[in-house]
Amino acid sequence: MTSKKNTKVIAIDLGSNTIRFVAYDCQSKSFLWEFEKIVKTADNLHQTKQISLQATQRVIQAIQEAKSLYDFTSHTIVAYTTQAIRVATNQNEVLQTIKQATGISFEVIDGRKEAMLTLKAIEHRLSTLKLPNQEFALIDIGGGSSEITLKYQNTLHTQSFDIGIVTIAQKYKTKDAISQAMSKELQPMRDFVTSIYQKHHKVSTFVATAGTPTTIASMKLGMSYATYDSSRINGVILHINELDIYLNKLLSMPKTQRELAVGVGRDDLIIAGILIYKEIFDIVGIDECIVIDDGLREGIALEYCG
Repeated sequence: MTSKKNTKVIAIDLGSNTIRFVAYDCQSKSFLWEFEKIVKTADNLHQTKQISLQATQRVIQAIQEAKSLYDFTSHTIVAYTTQAIRVATNQNEVLQTIKQATGISFEVIDGRKEAMLTLKAIEHRLSTLKLPNQEFALIDIGGGSSEITLKYQNTLHTQSFDIGIVTIAQKYKTKDAISQAMSKELQPMRDFVTSIYQKHHKVSTFVATAGTPTTIASMKLGMSYATYDSSRINGVILHINELDIYLNKLLSMPKTQRELAVGVGRDDLIIAGILIYKEIFDIVGIDECIVIDDGLREGIALEYCG
């Protein structure tokens, strides 16, 4: 029997907005390739409580595109899905449809497992970059949920919150409406962080992953959605004041230019994401943030290989 450490794995993270793939070689401990596609899984989910047929088809098409570009046959496939599918009333039907069309079975994981796998990927990347990884606040701003983890040397606290860039953008529609709602929407997250800080102490390092921080980091480096390079993103430092700079840049662009910068179908979501991100800076009480591209998909691969 071949051990896991001699195998290659393709880890798939089907999120509320994006599906992300990464191939990893357990033996050489190296990432082989990565691929992602915007699929808007949670489109109109807040109204219908279901994943739409159109969104399901976008997921299927993205998987088929990935399979046309890369060899899936010689890899173990580990596929997880998160908040959008987690809360959808037609969860079973959607997953069965995807499996029939692509042959891939997705496991629905809860917010804690999602946060722990993401943490594994972040710790690995911080270590690789020789950045502090003993104590930090980690935020993963997703499409349908956001997870915050406060890691101390001897303990960690993590919680998932039902707030994400897709659900907020579709619930409030405009920048002003989102801005007005932020304090109330993120109050549970503020209460969580405050209670943990009172038990322990305020951490000094803030780390962020997922599409919003990585997109702002890519803009800072002069990249567009088409020229995005994850290897350049890891370790980029963003200051809270830079969020307003890039938010205003995006708002001043014509829609076509904005889509070139952040991706088709993402421009309204990134604006919502920046407003969430800005509020989280205030919640954790830290002005600077380390941006890491790695997330759930990398954590899946690292966990599989052991």
